[in-house]
Amino acid sequence: MNSAIAFPLDQPELSFVATGDSLVRRTVLPCGVRILSERVPGARSVTLGYWVAVGSRDEVGAEESPGASGTHPASLGSTHFLEHLLFKGTPTRSAFDIATAFDSVGGEHNAVTAKEYTCYYAKIRDNDLSMAIDVMGDMLTSSLIDPDEFETERDVILEEIAMAEDDPADVAQERFFEAVLGEHPLGRPIGGSPETIRGATREAVVAHYRANYRPNDLVVTAAGSVDHEDFVLRVVKGLTAAGWDLDVVAAPVPRRLTALAKITQAQALTVVERPIEQANIMMGVPGIVSSDDRKVVQSVLNSILGGGMSSRLFQEIREKRGLAYSVFSFGASFSDAGVFGLYAGASPAKAVDVADLMLAEFYKLADGGVTAVELTRAQGQLAGSSALALEDTDTRMSRLGRSEISSGEFYDYDATLQLLEKVTAEDVQALALELACGQLSVVSVGQADATKLSRIVGRG
Repeated sequence: MNSAIAFPLDQPELSFVATGDSLVRRTVLPCGVRILSERVPGARSVTLGYWVAVGSRDEVGAEESPGASGTHPASLGSTHFLEHLLFKGTPTRSAFDIATAFDSVGGEHNAVTAKEYTCYYAKIRDNDLSMAIDVMGDMLTSSLIDPDEFETERDVILEEIAMAEDDPADVAQERFFEAVLGEHPLGRPIGGSPETIRGATREAVVAHYRANYRPNDLVVTAAGSVDHEDFVLRVVKGLTAAGWDLDVVAAPVPRRLTALAKITQAQALTVVERPIEQANIMMGVPGIVSSDDRKVVQSVLNSILGGGMSSRLFQEIREKRGLAYSVFSFGASFSDAGVFGLYAGASPAKAVDVADLMLAEFYKLADGGVTAVELTRAQGQLAGSSALALEDTDTRMSRLGRSEISSGEFYDYDATLQLLEKVTAEDVQALALELACGQLSVVSVGQADATKLSRIVGRG
């Protein structure tokens, strides 16, 4: 398969054979539920995911809420709250029942809140798929959001945030997104802040739940040893048994708009003083959106600049100079905004030198381009890592979910290889130059010379 497969929202059935003879099938029910599967030859396990296209960016602050009498109370922190609360019991299952259902068969179950979606997932033997569908369908549709459990989970989430605040790399990342994306909702922390979690009310979380967990919001995906027709029947049976009316006709919720948002930088330099052994430096600029055709170009650019042990940042800063243990670059793309960043952890005495070198390598690539050897190596790295990732049913399940929710297009391995092979050195330099012209934001967590860092910002 050498091109992307479209996932139209109004197409009830779709099937095709992907690389490695895996069979991908997709069903859109009249109620709007979308069910996708990828049958992988030889697999004995299944990874299952229940997705809703609501993330931290979709929460509403008090200033945006219509007021206490409105139908949509302030919901900051609600998405992360729900990720915890849906495991805490339904009318037919206690939290312990949910936990033991998976533990007793050696399965894994968890959830992830992202900026633009939430996914509840499980990995089990193929013989246990029916159980997983029943339990996860019940969790998703029928959570009690018990008042006592709500208060217990408030404390748990506050501990989770406190744990992240003790990790300087996590702090640098959160402050970096805030600095680059400013007031845009994507700039908010995914898990919420201590203030929003303490201020969240059960009423607001329940309203958020009712507004966003509906049949036409739901995407269910599975990859591994799965028969699609049986899978669809079991999902429908599970959702119906949990109380959802699937006879109501509704179109799936539209995908997000992809028009580029107007981004206003919050601040050029953020310094968070911490009495720790390293300064954690993160710097970068606004990036490209997820629908941009140059995403594969950005992947190649990232690989060359800071995506591995042969990358320019790793070689220049760690191998040649020994200034840092961890140094890399990264890109993150969303529906209407993105970021491109560089990170290193170094001793306070070396932090400014490392920041200077990272920025110099970024600008050097933008000004001078990349070599043919670097381009070939990056293409090989990305092709190989993609192939290895597809050995895991988790990756295949996630690929189905993200394709359905975000882009509406499925890129098979062969199609991805074809895109990679088309990337030229000129493409990489052109994107690097465009990114390098963006407003630079620098974040330091630890102990570093703020005055000297401000001079680096001034050169951006």
